[in-house]
Amino acid sequence: MTRLRLLTAGESHGRQLTAVLEGCPAGLTISTAQIDEDLGRRQGGYGRGARQTIESDRAEIMGGVRYGRTTGAPIALTVANRDADNWGDVLAVEAPDDPRSVAEPVLVPRPGHADLGGALLYDLHDIRDVIERASARETAARVACGAVAKLLLATVGCRVVSHVVAVGGERASALPLRLDDVERVEADPLRCADAAASARMRVAVDTAQEAGDTLGGVVEVLAFGYPPGVGSYVQGDRRLESALAAAVFTVPAIKGVEFGLGFAAAGLPGSQVQDALEHDADTGYVRRTDNAGGIEGGISTGEAIVVRAAMKPIATLRNPLRSVQMGTHQAVESRFERSDVCAVPAAGVVLEAVLALALADAALERFGGATVAELRAAVDAYRAHCLSR
Repeated sequence: MTRLRLLTAGESHGRQLTAVLEGCPAGLTISTAQIDEDLGRRQGGYGRGARQTIESDRAEIMGGVRYGRTTGAPIALTVANRDADNWGDVLAVEAPDDPRSVAEPVLVPRPGHADLGGALLYDLHDIRDVIERASARETAARVACGAVAKLLLATVGCRVVSHVVAVGGERASALPLRLDDVERVEADPLRCADAAASARMRVAVDTAQEAGDTLGGVVEVLAFGYPPGVGSYVQGDRRLESALAAAVFTVPAIKGVEFGLGFAAAGLPGSQVQDALEHDADTGYVRRTDNAGGIEGGISTGEAIVVRAAMKPIATLRNPLRSVQMGTHQAVESRFERSDVCAVPAAGVVLEAVLALALADAALERFGGATVAELRAAVDAYRAHCLSR
């Protein structure tokens, strides 16, 4: 049974982020330029902080690819942290000879972050150890591997895209996104398909910045052309939504997820929610609506998979919240680490990556294949079988 497995390592201001992606079939055409495109998209978006002007993320493939094609071996990737040089020995691996040169420990946890929980969990006496690994900087490694997963999905006709549908209290119109809209989304500062809503969102971001505050929002991710028949109803953990929801919640600051109509379906009668079935001689069973978001009974339908994720406002604020110093228990103001005002557009790129990885993993479990050609043949055969039923 072929499955994708991903591990990442590295700290926010360490020398590099490292990722190992195991289970990618042999024969996938891949280049660092394709990966770097998504890394660049992750760094963009209105409301990002100063670090994005320091870093210029580039991936280096260290193994698993030869002459531009995957070999079937684990793919090893690194993304350098250019800001590491500015941090000196703060994150040195070896203990310094002179104890006086040890960096001053961070003792004030920031509300809304993993700081306090991580320090208590691992019995750490310097919150810096938590900050460095819990940082959303780690998602750069997953975006790099997600780019590989998207290339793999493309071989079976699937494309994963995203767009911002809400920032703060501003929301875009609810028109369904089409593939024709993607170029316009990528050209927009907030990656929003609704130009008027994007303008209002930018004003909201500017207002939050002036107030020393932050904003969250909602991102919609769509997978067009994903094969039908992936997932299962026989056990809860085998339902496709289960895997996709779990993937969404691996992204920092994500607090909610819905598929298709999602929560709106709870306020409608069933006649307005269920997707009626039809049969077409050329395309087989079809649904003229996609309220289910491409998944019924835990199984992909062949319609576009539609996932929306809610991102809370970034927890680091220029106007600090109340906190408590660890050890002394003294009431203090929270610390400020360099931060974004709004990272919702970037979250969309990260969500594309983690969902592409989950979708590729589920497709490999369903159809197998040690090579890309075998995977493609299995998917084509199943699609032909569905047409004959």
